[in-house]
Amino acid sequence: MIVEDMAERPALEATIDLAAIAHNVAVVAQRSGSAVMAVVKADGYGHGATPVARAALAAGATDLGVATVAEALAIRADGVTAPIVAWLHTPTTDFRPAVDAGVELAVSSTGQLDRVVAAATHEGRTAVVSVKIDTGLARNGVGPQEWPELRDALAKAVADESIVLRAAMCHLARGDEPEHPLNDVQAGRLDECVRELDHLGVAPQVVHISNSAAALARPDLSRDLVRAGIAVYGTSPLPDGYGLIPAMTLSAEVSMVKKVAAGQGVSYGHTWTAPHDTTLALLPAGYADGVPRLLSNRLRVQINGRSYPGVGRVCMDQMVVDLGTDSDVAEGDRAVLFGSGADGGTTAKEWAATIGTIDYEIVSGIRGRAQRRYVTSSVPGDTEVST
Repeated sequence: MIVEDMAERPALEATIDLAAIAHNVAVVAQRSGSAVMAVVKADGYGHGATPVARAALAAGATDLGVATVAEALAIRADGVTAPIVAWLHTPTTDFRPAVDAGVELAVSSTGQLDRVVAAATHEGRTAVVSVKIDTGLARNGVGPQEWPELRDALAKAVADESIVLRAAMCHLARGDEPEHPLNDVQAGRLDECVRELDHLGVAPQVVHISNSAAALARPDLSRDLVRAGIAVYGTSPLPDGYGLIPAMTLSAEVSMVKKVAAGQGVSYGHTWTAPHDTTLALLPAGYADGVPRLLSNRLRVQINGRSYPGVGRVCMDQMVVDLGTDSDVAEGDRAVLFGSGADGGTTAKEWAATIGTIDYEIVSGIRGRAQRRYVTSSVPGDTEVST
């Protein structure tokens, strides 16, 4: 069922299936045995942060996660009131609007905590705070040497009623290798930090460790929440798909069909030459829209249920498909560049594997002239998930 009435579809369209989002949240909840935080940073991994947030919450997710305060405030401005945490800050981040909006702020240093406390004092409110602990990723989060100072500062801020310590969290370095021993080491380090906070009388209300991979494959690492990012959008970072359903389908209108003779080179540099008389289709999608140039001569699309190869270089605004000699494709038909793969079509994961990247980069990189359309499909087996 289409939830938006669009009499005229755009030339390039990213269709987002909100039923797939709901299904995927249910898969993560069942696999992890935990409450689910839906991570909607980077505009919902390119799917639209607020629509995804609403669909995920309606499906049972309890919390939302973003990187920046600006992302959190944009979702708040759309009327979403659920708990939302932002965990990536810079020295110029203004915490006052976040405190005022009830955004949970994950701090990674005593300096950040001091600025949050100052913002809370300015706003006359108690700030909601998480502490992000670097247990082995060596990225964002407070490191072992700085931890005792921040731990004690958190206890003081709680005692002063400047903050409520809602959560303690860390991020796994090798979550997509479920049995790697570092996962257990990192979990143990976080648990020890939580015990230290508890000893000071300021135990966090919730603890979360797991990303999508750990949520799906390591339920023993689940604490009070799991942070599901790519899994919410329908892709497993592990070989097992776990019954997840990709939510985004990227399609383009066939803008031109033309015949070319054998020996004709196609697109810049003539990196592909027609081996025989053939018919080409032009699609209005290029690298400015998120179709990687590295996919030149290496992708396939589906039109009217048939698969066709992309030929020649992907350009900024357009790409070319070889229809062969017996195709019935006409101008105005719809080409599916990638989708759920349920009908044998291409997926974002296939694009990623072809060029040596990850599907996170593919779906979050869809941009430019691609317009989003939201639908709610009938998801096969949406009451059952893979075990």
